[in-house]
Amino acid sequence: MPEFPRKDFQLHVGWRTIKTAVSAMLVAIVYCLIGRNPAFACIGVIFGMGVDMRDSIQNGGNRLFGTLIGGLLSIGVFWVYLLFYPQGGHTVFLAVLLGAATVILILLCQYFWPGGVQPGGVVLCIVLFSTPIESYVSYALNRILDTAIGVIVALLVNYFLPRARVVAFWEGLKGLFRMGSKV
Repeated sequence: MPEFPRKDFQLHVGWRTIKTAVSAMLVAIVYCLIGRNPAFACIGVIFGMGVDMRDSIQNGGNRLFGTLIGGLLSIGVFWVYLLFYPQGGHTVFLAVLLGAATVILILLCQYFWPGGVQPGGVVLCIVLFSTPIESYVSYALNRILDTAIGVIVALLVNYFLPRARVVAFWEGLKGLFRMGSKV
């Protein structure tokens, strides 16, 4: 069982923390300026920012492919639901469809991207139980788009600002300041 609170904990704000915070902030600012809700794009950034590109691709891929599979599956399941209950309102039937959809989600994720089960399940549940009938398709598609944008931003930031490049830049700046103080 993990120790709580950790005895070895030391407060540390590292490069990954800074990249994550700045990327999320920039995405949120852009989204606010264009009048869109930044929540899912920012979640995509936070999931997608890894310690290196390999970690970012794994974590961001989990979020992106899970959201893609769960979002598209939720559209199909909601469509089936509306065939039987066009006005909605029968949540027990929707719960039964969720059970079947969860099996399908897990199988699809096992085939395409195993780490996508959890984020795919989140999107599936949100669309099925929290989205109005009139907007379930656009809602699901927007979640996929926003997540993709967030993950792509995280991947780009991690690609262009890897730790090695930033440390080298920082050391160079420190060297310049040391040289300048000797003059």
